[in-house]
Amino acid sequence: MSIELIKQLRDETGVSLNECKKAIQEADGDLEKAKDILKKKGQDIAAKKAGREAGEGRISSYIHDNQKVGVLLDLRCESDFVAKSDDFKNLSKEITLQIAAMGPQFVKEEDISQQDLEKERDFHFQKAIEDGKPEEVAKKISDGKVQSFAKDYCLLLQPWIKDNKKTIEELIQEYVAKIGENIVVARFTRYEL
Repeated sequence: MSIELIKQLRDETGVSLNECKKAIQEADGDLEKAKDILKKKGQDIAAKKAGREAGEGRISSYIHDNQKVGVLLDLRCESDFVAKSDDFKNLSKEITLQIAAMGPQFVKEEDISQQDLEKERDFHFQKAIEDGKPEEVAKKISDGKVQSFAKDYCLLLQPWIKDNKKTIEELIQEYVAKIGENIVVARFTRYEL
């Protein structure tokens, strides 16, 4: 096992050297497999910590260079120590940039009212029917459009602007694994002129 490979995995993931070494051993030296192993472990850690109260955190802000878009973010964690850490500050910066660029309206899918989802579903169903689609096909089309709507407007479901292979939720899970505390986007506000 190469020390350079362990170092490369550490640089790319930010996970501890020991965990990187274990992942590379488990993946038989395959860097991509090792990343997948660490991602899975991060998701498992995030799932275990999800129930823990996140009563500390920070309010972060971002004003775009054109002075026409601004974001306020309430990002929570479990301890004041973590809230002041560089990793947590970096995560909050990445999330504010995401909100400024992509304009989500909700934190998670559960925040969308059933009324809004039904309105979206009905609109696309009727449009598909008007386009001459059979009712069964129109239903599948409208369901797909509702899922797409959720991905477009829910922050946690959006692809990260810096790496569209991962969602914001997966980015947060990586930080949960790295930091060792539950992290929650409590709320945000986006302003635009």
